[in-house]
Amino acid sequence: MASTSPEPVAAAETDGSILIRRLEIADRERGFLSLLAQLSSCPDLTASEFAACFADLAALGDDHVILVAEDLSAAPDRRILSTGCLFVERKFLRGGGKVGHVEDVVVDAAARGRGLGLRVVRRLVEIAKEAGCYKVILDCTPELRAYYAKCGFVEKGVQMAVYF
Repeated sequence: MASTSPEPVAAAETDGSILIRRLEIADRERGFLSLLAQLSSCPDLTASEFAACFADLAALGDDHVILVAEDLSAAPDRRILSTGCLFVERKFLRGGGKVGHVEDVVVDAAARGRGLGLRVVRRLVEIAKEAGCYKVILDCTPELRAYYAKCGFVEKGVQMAVYF
């Protein structure tokens, strides 16, 4: 899922001043939680609460991948400008197949229009393919259908939910 240090070069993608990489524990201080708060309710976790959540998710290994787009040009205060998550669901269907679920995709309001979300989503799809997933799915609002179509997704089915 995540790492306490930067990923090897093969696992990260850099383009100029933006680095697409796995979440690191230090990203709490780089604005990760405030970025998620632009998507949905995300209370500010203390450092110890963040570390505990990070450890729980890291224990899931490659079945839970959180990527971030980090702005390297803002050193030393490098900020997280975009994030997205891939959860790999293991199934009995298709001979023990796997399905990738893309979740929690958000781009900082000040950084939208630069293709950061597209890059994060495309990398998550690549990771799902490399993991042997037979499909990748996500839920989105009707307003975001065209955006995710640019990422290669097609509309299929109807989402239903129960919230608690």
